[in-house]
Amino acid sequence: MNMGEPRRVVITGMGLVTSLGEDLNQFWEALCAGRSGVGPLTLFDTTEFKVHFGGQVRDWDSVARFGVKEARHLDRFAQFALAASEHAVADSGIDFAKLPPEQCGVMIGSGIGGLNEFEAQHTIMMQKGPSRISPFTIPKLMVNAGSGQVSIRWGLRGPCSAIATACASATNAIGDALKLIQCGDADVMITGGSETAITHMGLGGFAALRALSTRNDDPERASRPFDRDRDGFVLSEGAGILIVEAEEIALARGARIYAELLGYGMAGDGYHITAPDEEGRGAARAMKRCLDDARAPIDSIDYVNAHGTSTGLGDLAETIAMKSVFGPHAKRLMISSTKSQLGHLLGASGGVELIASALAVDTGVLPPTINLDEPGEGCDLDYIPNVAREVRVDRVMSNSFGFGGHNASLLIGRYSPSRRS
Repeated sequence: MNMGEPRRVVITGMGLVTSLGEDLNQFWEALCAGRSGVGPLTLFDTTEFKVHFGGQVRDWDSVARFGVKEARHLDRFAQFALAASEHAVADSGIDFAKLPPEQCGVMIGSGIGGLNEFEAQHTIMMQKGPSRISPFTIPKLMVNAGSGQVSIRWGLRGPCSAIATACASATNAIGDALKLIQCGDADVMITGGSETAITHMGLGGFAALRALSTRNDDPERASRPFDRDRDGFVLSEGAGILIVEAEEIALARGARIYAELLGYGMAGDGYHITAPDEEGRGAARAMKRCLDDARAPIDSIDYVNAHGTSTGLGDLAETIAMKSVFGPHAKRLMISSTKSQLGHLLGASGGVELIASALAVDTGVLPPTINLDEPGEGCDLDYIPNVAREVRVDRVMSNSFGFGGHNASLLIGRYSPSRRS
């Protein structure tokens, strides 16, 4: 590494928990085949709700995973964070016992945290009184429980934090992990996001905002980013966790490298607590800062894994932002939204979508935007409609934008041992 130049950071392991499963290869096959993970919700009775479907993780048995005692001490979102981290660590082949624990850390985002525990204990309090509240309530519901539990699992004593920036949480977490490794404060980070907001309050709250699709009669076609008939996002749950490490650490242990983390940018809208800036100016600033951070020319970007939530304002604002940043090159970009198959995992979405982006680089296949039958007004870019595309891509941007006006972008690229230009 040249004096004053940031360390190179690579992705060596990936793990997830999604409505399309946990096996990385099966997940990728389903995504590229255009299969949807959206369906009727069975976690609770939705009869009185306006929306009856979502991207639910099915057949989850926490006791079988963690045992009775540990399962009782973990909210569903922390369970997902731990499970996805275990998958990522196994995928990477990393042995933390051979690394200094002070240089290994955790940065996991969540927009809401332990909403399941909050609701359960509130019900107990109202029905039985405050003396019956569980002593595990706060440690289970706090947003940093995921990061804390993961660091404890492997005895990691490096930087450990949690990011809560709504739907940008995982992307901000990964970006912060990148910066910690670049500056030498860590060598290895477990990073990404986890979210389990399919609860009474989560589903009811987003429905009250009129943010959700109400296609109860056709759940698999409800998430339709950039389409003329999009009517809101599909609430989903899951986790996406990556192992990112300094290049020299990865090479020394002979790790498989999926891709290189090249850049990170973020910006605020300063506009509205839920609606995006209609001109996409905050999103554009995040993308521009990401490109500048990576020192990447605009025309070097091949593919964008879009935030693409299937909302009227959001998809149009992101399209306007991409045109603003990329200019004439925007028409040559290949773009897709994997939320069309997975729904919106809120604070976990950026982790799962960066995994999809890295797999696109690694395999040369771009997942489609399904349910895109006729582009909406102003949505006139190449969104890879309905059918996956086999094409080599070298540089990929992943976007995440959240309530509160939080915008974050990451740039990854095909890894080459030679210094990037």
